[in-house]
Amino acid sequence: MEKQVEKNIKVIVAAHKKYQMPDEKMYIPVQVGAEGKEKIEGYIQDNTGDNISSKNPYFCELTGLYWSWKNLDADFIGLVHYRRYFTNTNKIPKEENEKFKIVLTQNDAESILENADVILPKKRNYYIENLYSHYEHTMYVEPLDETRKIIEEKYPEYLEEFDKLHKRTSVHMFNMFIMKKEILNEYCTWLFDILFELEKRTDASKYDSFHARFYGRISELLLDVWINKNQIKYEEVKVMDMQKINWWKKGTSFLRAKITGKKYEKSF
Repeated sequence: MEKQVEKNIKVIVAAHKKYQMPDEKMYIPVQVGAEGKEKIEGYIQDNTGDNISSKNPYFCELTGLYWSWKNLDADFIGLVHYRRYFTNTNKIPKEENEKFKIVLTQNDAESILENADVILPKKRNYYIENLYSHYEHTMYVEPLDETRKIIEEKYPEYLEEFDKLHKRTSVHMFNMFIMKKEILNEYCTWLFDILFELEKRTDASKYDSFHARFYGRISELLLDVWINKNQIKYEEVKVMDMQKINWWKKGTSFLRAKITGKKYEKSF
């Protein structure tokens, strides 16, 4: 029987500080926003090669995505976060050290990618309001509205899907995925063309440091626009948070934003 050739899968773990990393060989620790910062030992910095590291205060993990797009050579390229990983099991332990034992493995990813071109997180459901309404209540909506204008001008064939998405109540969040390199190339070419145009038209400095990161948040929505429009074959995989989430605080902040119009002030 012919031995199956192992897929070349590289998944960057976006991090801005030293943190425990999976033992799996497909994971590559990348220090995002490395420009002007002290190097984290054992991490690749996102200010090497072709990069946009200096944009990290606004683009968040997207500086890592850009770096992987421009500098990695692999059959499949992915992005996860140091506090959030894919897992192929529904039984999530409470202890963080135990969680690292169940992160998605190379073998898991290979098996899934036999029948899909992209691995995505399971969708997040908002239930009581659509995606546009949620964004409008919790963030400053002007950059998102400007994004629509850019799509209408530069990529009008995507406008219908953009509008459809914002009427939905679920979406693939977190800017997490593993996808074929050729698909990644097409997606990133489209995504960063839109975001760089948005950068020309908006002034992030008028927002505080939390809200100035709107490029990263908008890209979370654009991923589904692109996936749906191009009918990309994907498989959803569960995501686990490595640290405890205060769901009560998150929920009450959401309700306060919806009822009073008070925007989010920080991540949860």
